[in-house]
Amino acid sequence: MSESALGRLAPSGTVRITLNGDPYDLNPPMTIGRLLATLDIDRRQVAVEHNFTLVKRAAFDSAIVGSGDTVEIVNFVGGG
Repeated sequence: MSESALGRLAPSGTVRITLNGDPYDLNPPMTIGRLLATLDIDRRQVAVEHNFTLVKRAAFDSAIVGSGDTVEIVNFVGGG
């Protein structure tokens, strides 16, 4: 395996996802709700897309994030 391929592997016991366009390693099993808590993000102030599908807040604690998944988290920003 090439050195660049080795750099893309997640550490043992973790899975690698793409989080907002960047590689991110997490410990499975992980729900979107738990991921938000781990990242210290207020779930009431974000929209989450999981594998190109918008996830409703009611499903945050049941939607499982797995190896190779893509997660986009968008913060709501107020202003005027």
